[in-house]
Amino acid sequence: MHRASAPVAPRPRRVAARTVVWYLRAVGLLNLLAAVSVTLREQVRHHNTGVYYTPYLLTAGFTSGVFALLMAVMMNRRKRAAWIANAVICWLLLADLVVAMVRRPEIREHGFNWATAVVTAVFAVALLVGRREFRAKGDRANPRMAAGVLLGGGLLTLLAGTLLVGAANTEAGSSLPGRMHYVLLRAITLGFNSDVDLHVAVPRWVDVSVNVLSVGVLLLVLYALFRSPKGKEFLSDEDETRLRGLLERHGERDSLGYFALRRDKSVVFSPSGKAAVTYRVLGGVSLASGDPIGDVEAWPGAIEAWLAQAREHAWVPAVTGASEEGGIVYARHGLDALELGDEAIVEVGDFSLEGRAMRGVRQAHNKVRRAGYSVMLRRHGDIAEAEMETLVRRADQWRDGQTERGFSMALGRLGDPADGQCVMLECRDADGELRALLSFVPWGAHGLSLDLMRRDREADNGLLEFMVIELLQGAGQLGIERVSLNFAVFRAVFERGSRLGAGPFLRSWRSVLMFFSRWWQIESLYRANAKYRPQWEPRYVLFERSRDLPRIAMVNACAEGFIAAPRLPSLLGRRRRGQAAVPEPERELQRVA
Repeated sequence: MHRASAPVAPRPRRVAARTVVWYLRAVGLLNLLAAVSVTLREQVRHHNTGVYYTPYLLTAGFTSGVFALLMAVMMNRRKRAAWIANAVICWLLLADLVVAMVRRPEIREHGFNWATAVVTAVFAVALLVGRREFRAKGDRANPRMAAGVLLGGGLLTLLAGTLLVGAANTEAGSSLPGRMHYVLLRAITLGFNSDVDLHVAVPRWVDVSVNVLSVGVLLLVLYALFRSPKGKEFLSDEDETRLRGLLERHGERDSLGYFALRRDKSVVFSPSGKAAVTYRVLGGVSLASGDPIGDVEAWPGAIEAWLAQAREHAWVPAVTGASEEGGIVYARHGLDALELGDEAIVEVGDFSLEGRAMRGVRQAHNKVRRAGYSVMLRRHGDIAEAEMETLVRRADQWRDGQTERGFSMALGRLGDPADGQCVMLECRDADGELRALLSFVPWGAHGLSLDLMRRDREADNGLLEFMVIELLQGAGQLGIERVSLNFAVFRAVFERGSRLGAGPFLRSWRSVLMFFSRWWQIESLYRANAKYRPQWEPRYVLFERSRDLPRIAMVNACAEGFIAAPRLPSLLGRRRRGQAAVPEPERELQRVA
């Protein structure tokens, strides 16, 4: 199978880039080793305070070790800002060494300094040769955020350290400037190298506390300086119009196509404009959802543009909820696949309540019907504005929690005027009181895909099942031929893990999923849809490198609403199109991925 990939750089550039990364890793580990080895630490510090120079970033300190390792991570992600930082620091230190060797004969006499100069020069040359490999852009706000973190964190460390030193100092005669001087030296060097007697003598735990605060500030500064850009958070009006045009022509190909119109997604189009990939950037991961939108012949162009954008910004590319057809095309561009679960699809023409296998469903349906419940099926566009506001208000009253769940298989907005082709299924009791709502998005011209399920908790059991069956039996009036229901995560595990002869690993995996089903309805969603005897269509998660899977899983869980993503306060103060002031309500049963 042909696998497209990024253009291969000349070998010298690639070797130089890898040399830089491995040098930083080695120096970082040596620094950490020296931080816990008294002999090595004292030897390195003796060299640095005498007529010796150690190679770039080798200072036998914990802070420099963490700094070097983080630099290695950023350089491995091809961050341009990390290359600039290393180049500036390295060339300045190399210039200082050269000047010292020219002016001071005693430095030239030691072969160790010549070895240091060679090692540092090799690193500097490797930076220069491999500079074009480090193209990943950072966020424009990074320098401002890093400066703010450095200023605020440094001030906090100075104040807290000064208070601790003042409270724990056992030597008389210290002054406030002296105590601040002591804290600054501890924070910067993780030690105290000064010939000035500041009259400070504190317990070891005070020094450790200052060191921990300073390392924490360093980590935050580096994160703020090198973080990946967030990407465009919402679709523009023009983007949405173009996507709707593609869905009109090719929307029947993927049941999740309409969910590309979520306004917390971004989009990249193929060069021809005939296909697009929708995605969201979260935690440095560019998470695409479903298959590309549009003409399948133009999918490769859209995928290549999306992957190129991810490489440009050092985002990890990943796809959630891709079909088998979409997964094959993504795999041709270098992504590997894992089966995520199965989507329940019911062909309206083949559905029937007859037969022994449907006996339980048939009895539940008849019981609810005898209780006087009835349903109304219509397009959102046929519902008057005032009536739609009432439906939305009732749906909000039935919400379960405050977190809006769903990303790849949920639209996230009910009653939006732009979604007039969506279908609303309303259920009322014998007194005409509204008891439940189902909302579906279009799947081409002859299909529906489940978006939202809400019901009154005080209504009779089996109400949602009754509504789904009424929909399947009455879908013909709208020309509907197929309906996509909930997505069952790891359906095969539940199905095969309960069979006779299932292996220990499969049984253990099923037990883990059953445990988490107490909170996330994993097993109940599978059972709720299996009763309709649907066709199970597999869905996949795609990734570029196996080591990124934990990160992708975490980001996917955040996007779907199962985990609250941490948020840093915005320094830009901008509000983009479609941003809600309050979180939207959660559905009772979610289409989850």
